[in-house]
Amino acid sequence: MVERSDLEKIRDWADVKISTGAEPPWAWYQYMKLRETLDIILAGMAAATKGDLLPTEAHQGSGLRLVACNSSQDISQHHRAEPPVQLPM
Repeated sequence: MVERSDLEKIRDWADVKISTGAEPPWAWYQYMKLRETLDIILAGMAAATKGDLLPTEAHQGSGLRLVACNSSQDISQHHRAEPPVQLPM
């Protein structure tokens, strides 16, 4: 698993590459994309560790629940939207 500190080191490295101005334009653009992506990942990691994403007791019972059908009837009847086409014989 990649640690937050590792991602921060990579972002710092990309910042150094961007700030020197010695990189060709295509490489500078790639370093910028790398930095933006790392910023998004680090922000997501911070949000996931806050605990805001955990359900509270008030919301635990309000989600979807699985319901079994014990009826012997076939509830999966298919209905055609159009009448069947009669082919000439």
